[in-house]
Parts: sequence; C-alpha cells; structure tokens
Amino acid sequence: MAKHTEKQTKTNAMRILDREKIKYEVRTYEYDEADLSGTSAAAKLGTDPGRLFKTLVLRGEKRGIVVCIIPVNREINLKAFAARIKDKRTEMIHVKEFLGLTDYIRGGCSPIGMKKQYPTFIEASCLNYETIGVSGGQRGVQIMLAPKDLIKAAKAEIAENIVI
Repeated sequence: MAKHTEKQTKTNAMRILDREKIKYEVRTYEYDEADLSGTSAAAKLGTDPGRLFKTLVLRGEKRGIVVCIIPVNREINLKAFAARIKDKRTEMIHVKEFLGLTDYIRGGCSPIGMKKQYPTFIEASCLNYETIGVSGGQRGVQIMLAPKDLIKAAKAEIAENIVI
C-alpha cells in the first residue's frame, strides 16, 4: 500500500479562515489510501481521537443535504440526528455524490468552504477542548482551531446526543 503526502498549499478552507481572521494551525501527516479513517490520522498526529472531528454529509428526508461534524472515534446515531434536525430520517450520501455536493473528496472533506452552505451541526463534545482538528480540505491535512472559531466559520449549531 502506497503512502502519500500532498504538497502544502492553501486550501479553500484556509483561505476562508484567513479572510475571517481566524487563527488556526495546519498539521500534515502521511495518509494511506487503504485507511483514510480519522482514527488513523489521530494516531499519526499523536492526538487524542476525541479531539479530531470528521465531516459527514447526510441527506434528510425533508431537509435535504446536511453536514454533521463528530469525533473521529464515534459514529453518528442517524435516528437521534434526524430528531435533532426535525426530520423523519437521515442517511449518509453515496460516495459518488461527495465531490459534486461538497467540492471535496472523501478523506479530505472540510466543514469549511463547501460548494454550498448546508445546514451544519457539530457534536457538543467539541466544547471540551481548547482546540480541535478538522480536515483542511485535502487528504493528510488537518486544521487545528478553537471550537468557537470552527462554529463561526462553518456556521454550525451545537448538537447533543447524536453519537454512539
């Protein structure tokens, strides 16, 4: 299995944070196509996996496309999330739809700077940390920033009890 690193360039997410004058740190790591999991990223960065957050893109029955940001070591409770967004049910979008809806690829999807501003929700445990990490918009790139700054940049709402 080949390992890859990508040359560090400013991503759309970073340009938005710069424009908003939001302080962040970029951390890079070698990623492996065979394991794009957030827990793998946390291990490579030597970071608590509860502090790194993954970006999920879902489709609500009524609400349409919604974004959910949860710790990489947790799974979303689809029923609880649907209730939180006042929908009957939600489901993950198909990987084939990912790029077209977000302008990001699987394993490199940032909650900041998607093609369109979708309703966005972040799991409440983010507030337990001074800084958290999310994808910087490329595989192998994490942005570390204060949760309140991520909430502002992603226009996210706090969501409680949505993970298993």
